[in-house]
Amino acid sequence: MKRSSCWSLAVPLALTAALLTSGCAEKQVRQEGQVSQKPPVVAPEATARPSPVYRAPVRETPMAVPPETRPEPPPVIKNKISELAAAEPAPRQPVEGAGLSQATSSSLQRVHFDYDQSTITAEAREVMTQNAQYLTANPGMRIRVEGHCDERGTTEYNLALGERRAKAAFQYLMDLGVDPNRMTTVSYGEEVPLDPSGTEAAWAKNRRAEFVEVR
Repeated sequence: MKRSSCWSLAVPLALTAALLTSGCAEKQVRQEGQVSQKPPVVAPEATARPSPVYRAPVRETPMAVPPETRPEPPPVIKNKISELAAAEPAPRQPVEGAGLSQATSSSLQRVHFDYDQSTITAEAREVMTQNAQYLTANPGMRIRVEGHCDERGTTEYNLALGERRAKAAFQYLMDLGVDPNRMTTVSYGEEVPLDPSGTEAAWAKNRRAEFVEVR
């Protein structure tokens, strides 16, 4: 009797212990399972896309029409073009002293000046005396006395220097007896050179006074 009762008590105790052990293990497994779970992966926010850039439509450049495919103008227009081309004056050829100034009259002679000077030189006086004699012998002749310079110096300075040279020649002729009412003066500065080569000899030519007959 005692032995069977012991077995009857031992079996329930063993079952209870087994149930408790399995429950603890399951709980531990669940807890460990919860701890070992990885946090959910959160997808990064989508990058904001740039707003589209407006681009103006590109216009195609029209291709040039080859000369051989261009339509010819009517005969009336072609004839008019030919008439205009024939009526256009031919370009003038450059000549010595060309421009606003005219060459000194063949009966008179130009005079030259020293660098940056408006004084009548000894050589120029002889020439001016001959000019005065010719003007006296031809009282109906009127002249324009022009003052000129070389290209050195400013435009304003050379205009003023040319004016002084023209007035000096004008005054010298008047002192020799030429009527001042028959003469006028003008300055062209450096604008009308006789020789534009830019050498010392050319500059000496360009420093001058011209005597142009006025009709």
